[in-house]
Amino acid sequence: MPSPLADAPPAPGHRFEVVRGTRASRAALAVGVLLVALAATLPAWGESSWMRDFVEIACYFIFAMMWNLLAGYGGMVSIGQQAFFGLGGYVMLALGNFAGVNPFVAVPIAALAAAAIAVPVSWVAFRLQGGYFAIGTWVIAEVFRLSVANISAVGGGSGTSLTALRGIEKATRESVTFWMALACVVASIALVYLFLRSKQGLALLAIRDNEVAAESQGIAVRRMKLAVYVVAAFGAGLAGALYFVGNLRISPDAAFSVNWTAFAIFMVVIGGIGRIEGPIVGALIFFLLNKFLSDYGSWYLLGLGLLAIVTTIFFRQGLWGYAQQRWGWTLFPTARTLRREP
Repeated sequence: MPSPLADAPPAPGHRFEVVRGTRASRAALAVGVLLVALAATLPAWGESSWMRDFVEIACYFIFAMMWNLLAGYGGMVSIGQQAFFGLGGYVMLALGNFAGVNPFVAVPIAALAAAAIAVPVSWVAFRLQGGYFAIGTWVIAEVFRLSVANISAVGGGSGTSLTALRGIEKATRESVTFWMALACVVASIALVYLFLRSKQGLALLAIRDNEVAAESQGIAVRRMKLAVYVVAAFGAGLAGALYFVGNLRISPDAAFSVNWTAFAIFMVVIGGIGRIEGPIVGALIFFLLNKFLSDYGSWYLLGLGLLAIVTTIFFRQGLWGYAQQRWGWTLFPTARTLRREP
């Protein structure tokens, strides 16, 4: 007996479309372009303290963005990224003071040097897994700190000053540093966003979720992890070189302090780990707290810890993660949505 569905009319045709952007993301792009254009004019009408504050928070943000790429997207929780932050600062200082390179030109060179050093460092770090990897990266950072502290040419343990900028006027130095920081922030967001929207970004997320399953699907797990580790080291070195160009003085304790990674983890956890918007929100909150409450000493640090605990208990996905789940806000969509249209 023939099936009753044999003579049924065919289903009406549908067109499927892969959607990668949202109305909020397009609005965010327009607002972001306007804000960057307005910020670029700040040296013409703003105060020098505003530019110094922006450079500082830009360095914190870039460092947090790279830590989020490494841990939030790559699943490699490191508490030793300050190793590359300090290396970036010291390479910039060595090129400026001893090699005669303009310190502003030396900033990207120092970032490349930090990325190059990350390759042999990864041979040691990748032998460890989980918590051992986190502790191992911290030990590596301490090795770098102690090694630099014993080099008398760069001031040893007490540090030294960046003398290569003596011939440049203060206003010019602050303006160029500000523009470099603004360019680095925009470039960091754009590069991370484009990477996560690519096939390599999908592979990285698969590795974070399950390395064995990702490798069984043909993903070169070790090569991808190495690439992300090197990119994160490049960003950390860029942030370090930029920070000490604006600070004009460097020391091992300041450059290789574990506080850099601790503050980056705070910003990412508060804003939302595994989201591009997370470090942005976390950096703004951290800057405001540091600006208005840092004079309270130990109470300020206690407040930071209390805020982190409250966030992890009541907003496990971070503040932006909560907003995204509650209202669907996505400024940097990296997922692909299949939409059917009749």
